[in-house]
Amino acid sequence: MSGRDRQRNISRGYKSSGVLTEEELLSLPGVPSKKRAAEGPVAVVECAEKFPCNPCETACVHGAIKIGKPIINLPELDVEACLGCGECIPQCPGLAIFVMDFTYSDSEASISFPYEFLNLPNVGDEVKAVNRAGEVVTTGKVIKVENHPSQDRTSVITISVPKRFGWEVRGIQRKACKRDERR
Repeated sequence: MSGRDRQRNISRGYKSSGVLTEEELLSLPGVPSKKRAAEGPVAVVECAEKFPCNPCETACVHGAIKIGKPIINLPELDVEACLGCGECIPQCPGLAIFVMDFTYSDSEASISFPYEFLNLPNVGDEVKAVNRAGEVVTTGKVIKVENHPSQDRTSVITISVPKRFGWEVRGIQRKACKRDERR
């Protein structure tokens, strides 16, 4: 897909393409402002659908994510209470929570995201970083891999990417596993 086609697809918005536009993203109550994101690690709750779900609210020990009543409310992020710890990431069944840290280095941001595939990357791996549409936008470096039993088989991967891609990157292209290679 060419850059122009990609932009056309993304510009249609969430309801028609399944991919949030930047305007839609920044309007969600679970998404911090760009100003807050520049100040340090913070969760980004990209939940755009109203349905009965609240594991993020119960997972946040700091009380930074609120659903309230009715349970179909979109999650709201209290940016002052959020420390960017990432405990909420593996608890979201919609895989819609990320942690961004634009203070990771002078030139790079770190992005933490849920990962439910085999093979897990290793710390130090160079990876292809993808956007919300699954398109490769840059390369990144794996800086952390969390895979604890308490995460119920949802690993949390943290990569570093150039800062200009921090709001765009939401995952990595998965490496082929031995089973894939046999096909």
